[in-house]
Amino acid sequence: MTDSRRPDVSADHRSARIAAAGAFGLQGFLLAAVLTQLPQYQDRFGFDDTVIVVAVVTVSLIAGAGSVLAEHLARRFSSRSALRFGLATITVAGGALGFSPNTAAFFFCLSVYGAGLGIVDAAANMQAVSIQHAYGRFILSSFHAVWSVGAIAGALFVAATSALGVGVATAQLVAALVVAVGLAVCGPRLLVRQEPAGTAAPATGFVPVPVPIRALLALGTAMALFYAIDFGVGNWSALYVRNVLLADAGTAALALAAYQCSALVSRLSGDYWVAKYGEIAVVRAGSAVGVAGLTVVVLAPSPAVAIAGFLVVGLGVPVVAPLCFSAAGRLAPGGQVDDVVARINLFNYVGTLVGGAIVGGVAAATSLRIGFVVPLLFAVGLILLAPAFARTGTAPGNPSGPRIPTDSRCST
Repeated sequence: MTDSRRPDVSADHRSARIAAAGAFGLQGFLLAAVLTQLPQYQDRFGFDDTVIVVAVVTVSLIAGAGSVLAEHLARRFSSRSALRFGLATITVAGGALGFSPNTAAFFFCLSVYGAGLGIVDAAANMQAVSIQHAYGRFILSSFHAVWSVGAIAGALFVAATSALGVGVATAQLVAALVVAVGLAVCGPRLLVRQEPAGTAAPATGFVPVPVPIRALLALGTAMALFYAIDFGVGNWSALYVRNVLLADAGTAALALAAYQCSALVSRLSGDYWVAKYGEIAVVRAGSAVGVAGLTVVVLAPSPAVAIAGFLVVGLGVPVVAPLCFSAAGRLAPGGQVDDVVARINLFNYVGTLVGGAIVGGVAAATSLRIGFVVPLLFAVGLILLAPAFARTGTAPGNPSGPRIPTDSRCST
């Protein structure tokens, strides 16, 4: 999280960058802690695999509603307030999850957690985009890299507590307390919104935002395709290595670990590659790397080759998500960045639903090997969508932002 300390970047913005990155890390930490505990909840309540899939899909749907709520909270108050509220929500719901006495209480806590997750997703990226505008250069990838660090830490935390025989309730409570402490530290340092002179007071209800609709839909599609790939790897990689390539459970788990670790590398280096080659080149190259990695996965004759393929996928496509948020921020007129970021974030959950439903459906009808052809085709689609990240035109009222297309404007 170091920067060049340019004279036009204030100390407040540097502090806000660290705080917002911390929020990304806290969210990734608690999400991993919740998801990696699902097998324990499955044993406690006697869920079958179908119920677990329904639970994950439910969280995605409710998180989409949370993203919409984040837009209203940010407009009424600020993205800073929305992010604080979202982090507080996932802290309470995540901590309570481990103490659920029955299935109804479990799904209630999980639903509240999902709503908070959507709020944090949207509000954290609102903060990151605004901070990037203040810096005047691409830095969004570094925020998502910290999310990856948090997710890895959360998974390792659950592995360690399980090995020590710590109960699910205690582990979830400790994870929630970590987020609570992080919120207390980061919350006061988040970016305070300062509207440009002459900007009207935030409106209530739905607010039309004039943006190039074709550009917005192209970016949203790219966002959905990435998260479909990401969710597909997250949910099906271990099963593929275990059931199709006949590895043991420990070896199968390495598939997701390899992907997540290489995703961290991709996001840590993403800012550099964008500064050097530009967004379109990075999207094309990253997507091509993803195509190559998924081709290896589909054709893998052994677990080791498949794991190597998942590692290659992680080196390429994960940089697409921060680039989507960055480009969406350029679409926004002055004072409406938060609205556009919240709306582009909805495609995140479209992608997770597609990744779970289509990959799983194809796998059920044929095999998981054929199922992974679907994310391979999604990666090809990302290559075709690379021109959507071009910088042409200027967002009205957003002179500090990069350039955007000016044709085909309509309200979203």
